[in-house]
Amino acid sequence: MSRRRRAREVVMQLLYRDDLNQIGSASDDEQFLFRRLNGNQQLLRFADTILQGVRQHREQIDLQLEATTENWRLSRMAATDRNVMRIAAWEILYGDTPHRVAINEAIELAKRYGDTRSSQFVNGVLDKLMQNAAALRDERSAGTPSSEVSIDPGDTTGS
Repeated sequence: MSRRRRAREVVMQLLYRDDLNQIGSASDDEQFLFRRLNGNQQLLRFADTILQGVRQHREQIDLQLEATTENWRLSRMAATDRNVMRIAAWEILYGDTPHRVAINEAIELAKRYGDTRSSQFVNGVLDKLMQNAAALRDERSAGTPSSEVSIDPGDTTGS
């Protein structure tokens, strides 16, 4: 397992805990990350950036994931799938990870933690999210307003 994949895995565990309404303190999060990532400062920074980014933009990420899926609300999805997709969606919409890498990492986590169909589901949703984000960027660079695509990867308001 790659080191960054391990960091994503640990972040997924914290987000899963958040979903269960057992939000810990910042100190608890730091200790959890430190222990799970063996104090590796580079991985700790990477994991903390993703964790804080997903938490800060969770509402917007969730809206984009729901808009991308057909006939699925996030609350109906498996918690592991939902949190794997939140991490990858943050990386696609706000991070600097190449989009295909973010999707491939999510697929690997879905294979490990989800059921037999999780990786296909996660791949389909994230691929569509990536395409929608790319379409919006293309329209913006062409100066054409978008009425169909609702993803705003430049939104940093923290909603």
